[in-house]
Amino acid sequence: MARKFWQWKWKYSGWKNSAFVRFLLFFVLGVFFYVTLAGNIIIETYDLEAGAVSDRTIRATKEIPDEAATVKAQEQAVRQVEDVYTTLNPDSLELADTILAKLEQINGDTQFSTSEKVDIYKGFFEQMHVETLDKLLDKAGTNERLSAEVEKRLNEQKYRIPEEIYFKFPRLSLSAIQEMRGVARDIVSRLTTDKMRDTSTARGKVPELVNASSLSSANARELVQEIIRFSVLPNQFYDEAATLKAREDARNAVDPIFIRVGDIIVKENERITDEAYDKLAQMGLLKDRVSYWPELGLILLVSLFVFVIYLFTRRSRLPIKQNNAQLLMLALIFVINLLLMKIVSLGQGLDYPYIGYLAPVALGSMLIAILLDDALAFLSSVLFSIMASLIFNTQPGQLLFDYQFGFVALTVCIASVFAIQKASQRSTILRAGLLVSVFSALSLASIILLSGQSEYVMSSIIFALLSGLVTAVLVIGLLPFFEVSFGILSSLKLVELSSPNHPLLRKLLTETPGTYHHSVMVGNLSEAAAEAIGANGLLCRVGSFYHDVGKTKRPSYFIENQGNRENPHDHMEPALSASIIHAHARDGVELLKEYKLPKQLQDIAEQHHGTTLLKFFYHKAVKLAELEGADAAEVKESDYRYPGPKAQTKEAAVVGIADCVEAAVRSLRNPTIEQIDIMVDKIIKDRLEDDQFNECDLTIKELHTVGRSLKESLLGIFHSRIEYPELPKPNKEGG
Repeated sequence: MARKFWQWKWKYSGWKNSAFVRFLLFFVLGVFFYVTLAGNIIIETYDLEAGAVSDRTIRATKEIPDEAATVKAQEQAVRQVEDVYTTLNPDSLELADTILAKLEQINGDTQFSTSEKVDIYKGFFEQMHVETLDKLLDKAGTNERLSAEVEKRLNEQKYRIPEEIYFKFPRLSLSAIQEMRGVARDIVSRLTTDKMRDTSTARGKVPELVNASSLSSANARELVQEIIRFSVLPNQFYDEAATLKAREDARNAVDPIFIRVGDIIVKENERITDEAYDKLAQMGLLKDRVSYWPELGLILLVSLFVFVIYLFTRRSRLPIKQNNAQLLMLALIFVINLLLMKIVSLGQGLDYPYIGYLAPVALGSMLIAILLDDALAFLSSVLFSIMASLIFNTQPGQLLFDYQFGFVALTVCIASVFAIQKASQRSTILRAGLLVSVFSALSLASIILLSGQSEYVMSSIIFALLSGLVTAVLVIGLLPFFEVSFGILSSLKLVELSSPNHPLLRKLLTETPGTYHHSVMVGNLSEAAAEAIGANGLLCRVGSFYHDVGKTKRPSYFIENQGNRENPHDHMEPALSASIIHAHARDGVELLKEYKLPKQLQDIAEQHHGTTLLKFFYHKAVKLAELEGADAAEVKESDYRYPGPKAQTKEAAVVGIADCVEAAVRSLRNPTIEQIDIMVDKIIKDRLEDDQFNECDLTIKELHTVGRSLKESLLGIFHSRIEYPELPKPNKEGG
């Protein structure tokens, strides 16, 4: 039972109006969105174990800190830091002066015996060592480790004067001491100028320097050497605290090392180390740690995309609200646009990270604007920009939406819709493509200036400029495919069909000039009327051009083509005349099919008369029956009605009204405003009462609007002319 119901439902409504097909189209569109965007959002995971050999090369999918590499770099930086030595000047020159001054004082005092002087000198040199150490410790301050190092180094490098030297000091004369003073100061000053950690080298140079001095006494040269060696002290000491601080500063100065997107973590046929395994775990690339939240998030995202499209089409007044063929075309445009974006995005893995600006994102918006509707094109532009920011994301680990691509995509899509509105020539598409290039480059330039981007600037600008040309070429190439496959009459196609050079219009002009002129007049009337009610005025105009092409088969049987010739209907049976007149609608459809013109034009040619009655021939038949004594009731009205069908669209209905109005008003000799008003109102009223508008969605209010527009247009055509008075003849005699 249920199966029979669905078979009946399908047969009744057809796939173009089937709710099930509509649901299926939305579902398939959502699945396509999911599959297309999944690779940019959902990360592929691997079933791996530490220590196993990888069967593929795995690259990083997001940027994470590389702790092991960072620690290694920090250790390297620490190793490169040399030990820090602090300079503390022990003032060796002052120490030498103090020693010589003490020798001069003690040796000049006669109260001390030689043995006493020896004891004094032993204690004095020990005291000088302690005092020098104390001074250096004061300079070290609170740095305990430095103080300990100073004390250690000074004690280790303390010069111990030989015992016998103490017995020689008392023998020095005051003049010898004075002579030793200058030599000692000069040599100490020279030896302590440089940084010195170890005094052994400097002390080793003392004998050579003393021997080269001006001292002549051997005893003085020997004793001054000992004083100089004692006075030469280290002035640089290892500073452990400063060294540790320098190493810590070096460690902290190392910037964290990151694993960049695309870096190889594991190479094919390479063993997976614990370190590499931890990195894979951090990135969520292991199957045992996989999360299904991204899949759920993507499902919600594409569901929102589809839901937005559904809401718009549901509330739209366009045929796409119920016509699944148009919905299929919209879905196909989305598929083509996204596939082209995905193909271009493959170049991002070939060292062209900004090739996304080359993508013809505006292609979908332009096709939707031309083939469907501007408002739907604007909505689609927003969706395309969001998808572009996902597909061309150069930092998938850090960003979900890279809206520098999305911003450019939104700009060019909206600009293309404005540029392509009411396009009447194919060249308009090329101009729109150039505008896309300009807006793409300008929007990209704003991003570059705001962000301070310095890499790939020229290549990005070149890609942006080329995108508009690529878009225009693709639109021009794809437009005929959609027009033919879905029977879409775009404005561009209609303008092409309206050309007088079209073979069928040339046939109409040459064989039936009266009908051609009538068709042109009907086109002007119907276009204005259709635009007044929001219908497709261009379709009405072009449809009017072709609505009477069937008259080319028997042109002389139609009054506008007879001229001054005799009317053949005057000698024909009314039924035969009616059949000839009826046939022009059917003949027109056959001619339109023969010349492969779109179905919309065929429908207008077939429906513009609907099932109206040929009143003239019907009444003629009734009168003949009465004259012949036959029963007039036997004359069937149905035999004198057009076979129809009635107008199915507003455009067909408007063309039918304009056709009848133009013929009726043209039959008037000098139509006045009142006559035109009465004639238009009567024709519309007769058709309304004859139920000719029952099968189209033309409202009473719209009929009044159509009537008002027709009256205004007819007044412009049949306007009153001023009769100029005859000028008086010039007086030949008076000049």
